Order: sequence, then structure tokens, then C-alpha cells
Amino acid sequence: MKTIECMATIEQSWNTDAYAANGRFVATMALAVVDLLAPKSGERILDVGCGDGALTEQIAASGAHVKGADLSPTMLAAAKKRGLDVEQHSADTLPYRNEFDAVFSNAALHWLSEDRHPAALAAIHRSLKPGGRFIAEMGGQGNIAAIRSALSAVFAPYGIDTEEAAASFYPAPAIYRRLLENAGFTVDSIELIPRPTPLPGGMAAWLETFRNGVLDRLPVEDRARVLDQTVRLLEPILRDGDGNWVADYVRLRFKARA
Repeated sequence: MKTIECMATIEQSWNTDAYAANGRFVATMALAVVDLLAPKSGERILDVGCGDGALTEQIAASGAHVKGADLSPTMLAAAKKRGLDVEQHSADTLPYRNEFDAVFSNAALHWLSEDRHPAALAAIHRSLKPGGRFIAEMGGQGNIAAIRSALSAVFAPYGIDTEEAAASFYPAPAIYRRLLENAGFTVDSIELIPRPTPLPGGMAAWLETFRNGVLDRLPVEDRARVLDQTVRLLEPILRDGDGNWVADYVRLRFKARA
């Protein structure tokens, strides 16, 4: 079994082909949060956690001048192929100051561990012009609860804490409102939205795409068996009689002003 020191260096990684096949719903189901952004021609907008740029491209179609920021080199390469203006930055190290009319983020902020959110929100606040708006959607309290519980149970015999390994943050509205306000934002709206999400590639493909950083902590010879055990544990909960998988997503959507 891998040592704790080795396992601690493993992080979630992104394969653009796998993401396009198994995670395109991230962009296609984001119409409501884009509507909340209401981009306007000529505005400067920063897309934090832009990924492969599929949603960034939609925002740019409004005539807004959009810059994308992401930490993944593979995702940035895919975004650049779309002709988008993107730079490599983590949300908590954004270098911008008073540059943008709006900051947008979809399905990205929950990948930061809880302790990094104060710095991320401070950096986003600095990036905005006075009065600029911050519109985002991320995983909220209860997000993928069944999947996380199954992973915790199956990985426990290996001494792996999957919650710690994933290092994701799915806050309640009151918690995140407080973080936003502490960073200097005025919160116009914030709500939890249950959003059952069909998984076109099935649960195994979702786990390989969105939890590879956790799976990679396993010994190679055990990975397929553990993946199969997790899928079988989730079948009675998230798979219907026709074989369709639906993940138990819960989103936190908010609009705030600098």
C-alpha cells in the first residue's frame, strides 16, 4: 500500500477527452447561472476555473471581453484551441486588480479546500472594479452525498480518508454568505439548488473523471476492484431500472457585489 507521504502528493487531474465525454453536462446545465450573470457587450468578465472554455466561449458570444483563468495546463490548452484568452492561475492567487466588470465561476470553486476560500474570495474581490458583480455556482451542502458516502465506505479498509483526499468544499448558504461578506462582498442572493444530474457515461466513468485523484491513491492492483465495489454500492440509489445513472448533485448559486 502507498505511504502517506506519497499519497499526499496525488491531486485531481483532468483529461480533456474524458471530461468532454463524461463531464460536458457541467457547461450544458449552467444556463441559469449564465442568465444570472447576464453578460453585456463590451464588458470585461473573468471566468475563474474556466476549464476547457466551453462555457467561456458561450459568455464571449454576448460580445463581452472574457478572460479565463484555470490551473490545469491540459484544460487551458483546450481553451486556447477555441481561440480564448486564458491564463494559468489558481483562484486564490489571481493577480488582477480592479480590472473586471464581473467575475464568473461555474463548478470550480468547490475544488478548493475550505481553508483556501478566504484568499480566493479576497483575490476575486480585488479583481473587480468597485461595484462589480460576482456570480458563481459550485457544489453546496449535500452535494454528491451518496457518492461520497460510498467512497468513504469502500476506501476505509485501505486507510484512505476520501473526504480529505478529495479536499472539496460544499458549504451551506449561511457559511458561504459569511465568507463572501468577510471578503467585502454584498450578497444579493444565495441558495441551494438540488439538481439530479444524468451521467451519460455511467458511474464508473464519472468516478474515473471526477475522482481520479482519490482512485490514484490505491495500489494499482486494487483499483478496478474498488471501483467496481463503489459502483455496486451506488446502484440501488442512483441507477434506475433502465440502467440510467443520475448523480445527486446539489448546487450553491449566488450573486454578490464588490
